[in-house]
Amino acid sequence: MTDFRQKALDYHALPKPGKISIELSKPAETANDLSLAYSPGVAEPVREIAANPDEAYKYTNKGNLVAVISNGTAILGLGNLGAIASKPVMEGKALLFKRFAGLDAIDIEVKHRATEEFINTVASIADTFGGINLEDIKAPECFEIEQALVERCNVPVFHDDQHGTAIVTAAAMLNALEVQNKKIEEVIIVCMGAGAAAVACMELLIQCGAQRERIYMLDRKGVIHTRREDLTEHKKLFANNTDRRTLEDALSCADVFVGVSGPDVLPPEALKLMNPNPIVFACSNPDPEIKPELAYAVRDDLIMATGRSDYPNQVNNVLCFPFIFRGALDVRATEINDAMKVAAVNAIREIAKLEVPESVLNASGVEQLSFGRNYIIPKPMDPRLLQSVARAVAVAAVESGAAQVDLPDNYML
Repeated sequence: MTDFRQKALDYHALPKPGKISIELSKPAETANDLSLAYSPGVAEPVREIAANPDEAYKYTNKGNLVAVISNGTAILGLGNLGAIASKPVMEGKALLFKRFAGLDAIDIEVKHRATEEFINTVASIADTFGGINLEDIKAPECFEIEQALVERCNVPVFHDDQHGTAIVTAAAMLNALEVQNKKIEEVIIVCMGAGAAAVACMELLIQCGAQRERIYMLDRKGVIHTRREDLTEHKKLFANNTDRRTLEDALSCADVFVGVSGPDVLPPEALKLMNPNPIVFACSNPDPEIKPELAYAVRDDLIMATGRSDYPNQVNNVLCFPFIFRGALDVRATEINDAMKVAAVNAIREIAKLEVPESVLNASGVEQLSFGRNYIIPKPMDPRLLQSVARAVAVAAVESGAAQVDLPDNYML
């Protein structure tokens, strides 16, 4: 671990600090180049944009630019460490946007004294970008922040900790249910955790067919039920009229466990309470709610997923957010709506059913992958994600009225 820590520090520090940089997209070698790039030539696109703000998409990089913005109040699994401490994560997100979808991304870390200040800051700069990716903002403030920015901004605003997690979780879950021969409308789901990711995951599963009354959500005080008086507005959406109070109560005859909480909170013995052929998504990072080897020791009929790359079935947001933004920006979407999210879910899950290319097997360090218990979700290096997910999202944006331009000819075909 000490060796890995040093490797991680060296990766970020050497040979040049940080993970992203800016490159020129136009020549700047001659006096004529500079006269076109800046004064006096730059005045011409300025006039065009002043007359029609949409011309910014034609004359600037707005249509290929994403802002990755955080206040550092919920950094990975590290907590509230401040805005500047979140910068390595936001740079990392920018790296992923570029690597997987060819999108330019700039990280912005915002210090503020109140949620309203953060909202006003982001809203004031939003027109610079084609889209806004919010990251590592704690609940419940993240809900208020995202909703306010969706209403105030003319570009898509997407809190990846909520919706990216939800989209990948839903894609993997629908495939796991198919493998286990279960129907999403009929299963009982236990969700350990009641923060931003948990709420978004459950809401999207409901969009995909899950029944709200068959979901048991737990926070630090146990099952969220209708007789509790300490619930936030978002927890109230999942207050179940039930006498169940503990995790063990909730797991009795459950089909699905989704963990977005913390390490080692699911006792192995509790898995025995679940129905035959259970599904366990233990997505806490870096340490899951239950280690796969402990889970398999008590249940050999389960499907297991985690957030880690060293186990099968990694639920990883990189399967989703670069391609959602790619599709959204390419049709100048004003939002990322439910139709676009569900389209992404279905596009991701279908890739797992296709034959896996040799390049993906090599990148993943395995000899063979096929749809089943140990392969319910594509690998992040699968090149088909860009084409399939971006196109599905773009089509859904056009069909749902979120797009401002038509789908480009032969887009991602």
